[in-house]
Amino acid sequence: MSYLTALRGTVVASVLAIPAAGHAQEFINVLTGGTSGVYYPLGVGLSNIYAENIDGVRTQVQSTKASVENMNLLQDGRGEIAFALGDTVAAAWEGDAEAGFDAPLDQLRGIAAIYPNFIQIVASTESGATTLADLAGMGVSVGAPASGTELNARAILGAAGMSYDDLGMTEYLPFAESVELMKNRQIDATLQSAGLGVASIRDLSTSVDITMVSIPAEIAATLGAPYQAATIPAGTYDGQEEDVPTIAISNYLVTHAGVSDETAYEMTRLLFENLEELTASHQAAAEIMLDAALDGMPIPLHPGAERYYREQGMID
Repeated sequence: MSYLTALRGTVVASVLAIPAAGHAQEFINVLTGGTSGVYYPLGVGLSNIYAENIDGVRTQVQSTKASVENMNLLQDGRGEIAFALGDTVAAAWEGDAEAGFDAPLDQLRGIAAIYPNFIQIVASTESGATTLADLAGMGVSVGAPASGTELNARAILGAAGMSYDDLGMTEYLPFAESVELMKNRQIDATLQSAGLGVASIRDLSTSVDITMVSIPAEIAATLGAPYQAATIPAGTYDGQEEDVPTIAISNYLVTHAGVSDETAYEMTRLLFENLEELTASHQAAAEIMLDAALDGMPIPLHPGAERYYREQGMID
């Protein structure tokens, strides 16, 4: 038997399951991102899958500032599985102070590479912006401070020979708050690193005429792995009539060394055995493929996840 409890504040949704008799209760806190992004609905879907299929588990979904905060929470043992961008995971493992990690986060362990994040820069059509250079002098929201999105924004502008100093105004806001400023004509554009069809941009496109700002392939070439050239297909958002070049970066599910091998094994197995159900939570999950689960993994695998991949013949 399970029930859903909604809490105000950081923890905005949780799914609790009463443990079966004879089983010690396990706790899985799923660290996500803002509620208007992709991490959050996927986290809710994943939490439900775990609650329904792991005996004696109690699960919770935590809305956070996403990648950077999630890695720090895992290091402190304040979550069992988290979503994060690949460059953030690598920076956390290495200990990149500029990215928000004063020392290497040595407790992080990998579960799986999942779907790609697409860098989606959305400008109001009224602003006239269609390229990165056009953003000079404009008001732009670049994501929550020191979030994975904001780290992406810095990297992309830098590769284009620009910085925040070139912008007319820089706002550091999560997706939903950025959209509200655009609706009120207080900023001209927002950069959002998310799966295609993210709710915040869908919402914006129904209220304001928007233009997807192009990011040329040479930016991805300049940045190198884990960035790669990509395309936002025509029709992804209302009013978007043409394909738009951009760059993408893989997302990862990450855990920590203190999670038991059995729990990490079950979290990995159930992810791949329930992709159809997870895709019902958000279409980005349709991009999750078992044969790509180890691609570019920037940290050591958790032994429980490694056991699953060995069973699948993916590791000798």
